[in-house]
Amino acid sequence: MSRAERVPPPGLSLDERMNVRAAEVLQGRSPRRGLARLTPFLGPAFIASVAYMDPGNFATNIQGGAQFGYLLLWVILGASLMAMLIQHLSATLGIATGRNLPELIRERWPKVAWPYWVQAELVAMATDLAEFLGAALAFQLLFHIPLIWGAVLTAIATFSLLTLQKRGFRPMELAIAGFVGVIAVAYMVQLVKSHPGLDALGGFIPHFAGRDSLYLAVGIIGATVMPHVIYLHSALTQNRIQVDTDAHKQQVARMSRTDLLIAMGLAALINMAMLAAAAASFHASGKTNIVDLTQAYQTLTPLLGDGAAVAFGLALLASGLSSSAVGTMAGQVVMQGFIRRGIPIWLRRSITMLPAFAVILAGLDPTKTLILSQVILSFGIPFALVPLLLFTARRELMGVLTTSRPVQLIGWMIASLIIGLNVYLLVGVFVN
Repeated sequence: MSRAERVPPPGLSLDERMNVRAAEVLQGRSPRRGLARLTPFLGPAFIASVAYMDPGNFATNIQGGAQFGYLLLWVILGASLMAMLIQHLSATLGIATGRNLPELIRERWPKVAWPYWVQAELVAMATDLAEFLGAALAFQLLFHIPLIWGAVLTAIATFSLLTLQKRGFRPMELAIAGFVGVIAVAYMVQLVKSHPGLDALGGFIPHFAGRDSLYLAVGIIGATVMPHVIYLHSALTQNRIQVDTDAHKQQVARMSRTDLLIAMGLAALINMAMLAAAAASFHASGKTNIVDLTQAYQTLTPLLGDGAAVAFGLALLASGLSSSAVGTMAGQVVMQGFIRRGIPIWLRRSITMLPAFAVILAGLDPTKTLILSQVILSFGIPFALVPLLLFTARRELMGVLTTSRPVQLIGWMIASLIIGLNVYLLVGVFVN
C-alpha cells in the first residue's frame, strides 16, 4: 500500500480519521507500530479516570497524608486495582453489546427504569456538586476572588469544554487527557518540592494505626467506584469502533484494556502522589490537622513556597473542570439510556450547577458540602455495580467477551467489599 493510500482523505473529522486508522489495524493493513498503532483506541478510559482524581479524592488523600503520613498508600493502590477491574467490565459491556448499561437495564428490567433514572440523576448531581465546588474553590485560591465569582468562571469554562462534544468523542478525549496531564505535572512539582523519603515505601505494607486510620481507609475505598462513570464508560465504548466479527471484538477489547491500564494507572500514581506529598509536607512538619482544601493551599506556601501552592491550585482546577464536564456527559447518558429522553447539554449544565450556586450563596462550607455529596454518591454504587456484574456474566449478551468465572468471583468479592464499606461509612456518618 502506498503512503498516499494510507493517508485518510482530507475533510474528515478527527473521529472519522481515527475510525479509518482503527479499521486498518483491525484488518491487519496498518503500517503503524507502537503508540501510533494504539492511538485510535485510546480515550474512553482517560475520560473515566478523571472521576478518580476529582476534588473528593483531593480532600481524602490530603487528609490521609497529613494525619497518617504514608500509612495509607497501600489502600490507594488496592482501591485503584479494584477500580480498574470494574471499569474494564463496563468498557467491555459496551464493546460486546453495542449498548450501554442504562440501556440494558431499561431493556431487561423495564419496570425499574424510571426509579433507576431518578436515583442515577440524584447521584450524578451530587457528584457534580463536589466537582463544581472544587473548581470554584480553585479559582478562588489562585486568583484571590470571592467564591461566587469562582463559580461563575467555572460555569463559563465547563460550558466551553462541553462544546467540544459537537465535534465528536475524540476532541473531548484529547481535552480531558490534557487536563490529566496538568494534574500529573502539578503533582510532579509537588513531589519534587516536598522530598518524600524512602520511608514512603513502608506505606505499601498493609497495616493501620488505630480506628481513625481504618475509618479514613474505608472512606478512600468506599469512594473508589463512581456510579456515574460506570454508566458512562459503557457508553463511551459502545459502537465507538465498528466491529463485524468476534475476532475484532476481542482485539478492540484488548486495546481497551491497554487504554485502561495507562489511564487508570496514571490516576493511581497521581492519587498516591497526592497522599505522599501531603505526608512529606504536612505530616512531617507536624501539621496533622489539615482537613480542608483551603488550609492545604494556604499552608503549602510557607512550607514549600509559592510554586507548590500554585501547582496544587492548578491541579485542583484541572480536576474540578474536567470531572464536572464528565459528570454532565454521564447525566446525558443516564437520561437517554433509562427513559429515552434527552435535553440540550447547555440546559443540563445549567440545572446541575444550581445546587453549587445555592451552597455558595447560603455561605455553607465547601469542603463539608463536598464530603456530604460523597455520602449521597455512595448510595448509588450498588445500583450500578450489581447489574454490571450480572450482565457481563451472561453469554447471550456478551458472546466471546463473557466474563470468566474467576473474574466474576473477584468482581463479586470487590462489590461485596465496596458495598459493605460504604454501609459502614454511612452508619458512621449518621451515628456520629
